[in-house]
Amino acid sequence: MPAIPALHRSASAAALLAIVGCGSATVGGGGSPARAKWVSPIVRTPDGGQLQTTIYYGPWQCSAAFISRCESKCAAQGHALMGCIWLADIKGDWKGRYLFMPAEAGGRLAVTHCCCDYPKADGEALRKVWNRARPEYREAWGREFGAWPQSGTGKYWPGHHIFDLGHGGPPVAPNNVLPAPDDVHSIFNAEYPACYAPGGKWLTPGPARPYVD
Repeated sequence: MPAIPALHRSASAAALLAIVGCGSATVGGGGSPARAKWVSPIVRTPDGGQLQTTIYYGPWQCSAAFISRCESKCAAQGHALMGCIWLADIKGDWKGRYLFMPAEAGGRLAVTHCCCDYPKADGEALRKVWNRARPEYREAWGREFGAWPQSGTGKYWPGHHIFDLGHGGPPVAPNNVLPAPDDVHSIFNAEYPACYAPGGKWLTPGPARPYVD
């Protein structure tokens, strides 16, 4: 079984976002409610605090700032940007003590993917790596953020590869797999080809605050 890089237990919400985030810091704002939301159980942190994670699911069109960042990222790799898809926001809330006094901290981070004009990869071979590693990956996630989400029937949510396997995304990198409900995962998969296609909506900027809590 392939080795899975350890997810280091975070001591605060800020550390959580540094581990998981694939985008930029955001704040909740206007728009419609998120397509779906997952709220983790409360997890104890090494400093004796409590951490709770909330994931708000899109997808949404990237803001102008995110698209600009993606253009720079693609250009630095020798590629052109075809689109930018904002998949989710991850929000962390930490409560504990600091200097012997009660304290709270938190923030949220956008999970985005830059659809550069990467060449196609052998996605099936990479998926076999993921399939073998999936049970251990879920356990590692559970130690950090609470048990991997399940549907009402007890079925595990699929893991969505932010940098998709079809374009060479790493199959078991801890910052490249996001649990998503079945219906949301299907929408993600349906929109990725459009994100990589020229002239689509995923290259058109969206609002900086696309959803409400």
